Amino acid sequence: MNRNYIFLFLFSLAMTLSGLASLPPIDRDESRFVQATKQMAESGDYVDIRFQEASRYQKPIGIYWLQSAAVTLSGKGAEAPIWVYRTISALGIAIAVLAIAWTGTNLFGANAGIAAGLVMAAIFATAFEGRDAKTDAMLLACCVAAQGALAQIYFASRRNEPVAGHLWWIFWIAQGAAILIKGPIAPLLSALTIAVLFAFERDGRWLAKLRVGRGLLLVVVIALPWLAAITWKSHGAFLQQAVGKDMLGKVASGEESHGLPPGFYMLTYSLFMWPFGLIAVGAGLQALNRMRDDVRLRFCLAWYIPFWLVFELIPTKLPHYVLPAYPGMALLIGWLLMLQPEDANAPLKRWQQWLWWSTAFGLVVVSLGLAAVCIGAPIYLTHSFSWWSIPAAAAALGTGYFAFSRQLQVPLPRIGATAACAGITYALLFGVIAPSLKPIWLSPAIKQAVLANKPCATTVLASARYQEPSLVFLVGTKTVLTDVGGVAQHLLADPACALGLAPIEDEQKLNGMLSVQGKSMNRVAEVDGLNYSSGDKLSLGLYRVAP
Repeated sequence: MNRNYIFLFLFSLAMTLSGLASLPPIDRDESRFVQATKQMAESGDYVDIRFQEASRYQKPIGIYWLQSAAVTLSGKGAEAPIWVYRTISALGIAIAVLAIAWTGTNLFGANAGIAAGLVMAAIFATAFEGRDAKTDAMLLACCVAAQGALAQIYFASRRNEPVAGHLWWIFWIAQGAAILIKGPIAPLLSALTIAVLFAFERDGRWLAKLRVGRGLLLVVVIALPWLAAITWKSHGAFLQQAVGKDMLGKVASGEESHGLPPGFYMLTYSLFMWPFGLIAVGAGLQALNRMRDDVRLRFCLAWYIPFWLVFELIPTKLPHYVLPAYPGMALLIGWLLMLQPEDANAPLKRWQQWLWWSTAFGLVVVSLGLAAVCIGAPIYLTHSFSWWSIPAAAAALGTGYFAFSRQLQVPLPRIGATAACAGITYALLFGVIAPSLKPIWLSPAIKQAVLANKPCATTVLASARYQEPSLVFLVGTKTVLTDVGGVAQHLLADPACALGLAPIEDEQKLNGMLSVQGKSMNRVAEVDGLNYSSGDKLSLGLYRVAP
């Protein structure tokens, strides 16, 4: 049994290893997170959260503390490269994989646990989040740990068996940690699960095994000290911004240009559950037909469906918002694996067959789409063919082939083969092809131009038009994000050492501002590319005052 967990842990890390170092910082959320952590290392202030001089109170402190620990352990301090920050996300996915395998093993058996772990390690959503230094991977770990403990408490209580004493500790510690990482998401997930189970059964006596009084006290001990400290230090601004603006704003209306109608998560399901979306739907439909007879299936469906529905109704939508629901479907794949073939492949109802075939169409589209991206992206962006595109596209198509099964029950070796092919796809896509798309990685190119042309050790860059957070992380916390007039003022304030970055189309305007003060400038470098965050094609000049 322990060997299974070791294997899944190492398999998960292997799935996210490629790209951790080679993929440049991603705008905009990842770069904001890592820059805020970097400033903690620079300032020694591990209570307040800031991006340059502005407060960053959208999320609590947990992920910044974890990333700060990784930065400290690396020995590189504030100069730590991006992969150091991303190790926390890779570790978060690995913990989630272990937690779902532990849950599946205790509910359905060892092979079911392995299957659920392989699925969670290999879906597109976890492959991406494991390489992205944000909150969502570690939040997933907390959610799966909490839900796994809750599932085992519920199942043991329903069978009138003793409940292991450590389970309520795991549940409440995971809730407290999740609150410090991303606020109330994990408590919401568990509350929805419990509410649906209670509505279905009209019996909540098993909840006494959660030891709610002691558990809430434990959550308070974990989360309250920092919440009190930041509330005092920010004079209440943290609660106003995190709760009043960020959380309630997303519930009330579409925030951050991410307002979308219901149905978004249904349409994107085939991508973010790729390649196991079809297998999971088949398992989920069979579980739906049998949930009255098996409390374990009831729990898994109560894990997934209400959380998914709530986030479909919330106006603000991003793909990773429903990630904590996916483990419930992974468990059902493990469950279906344990049935006799004639039971597992029982005919579906007509509407269920339509849903299954729709998901099958989604699997085909995503597999072909990923293969096309692997081949087409280098050609479109770099105007050259990458030989790595061939094995990457072949791996994506092979993954789709293994994942497409007319039988609802998929044997464990085929699940393993599907996961392995998906891993090869991700390794080549995220680790080789994406980093080679130089035109979209403007910030690393600007960093190289600055290092090659900086006249002083204390040189500070001012940038107009291109104002992405990754530029601040790579070039330095003191980087000035401004307009063309601000670049001119910056160059005039320190003519010997300052550098300015501005669109070449504004070069004459910038030169005119300098000439008023009797100065002129030289363009020392040019960087061309595409700002993928805004969609703008940019031709940027790097300037310094002429001697």
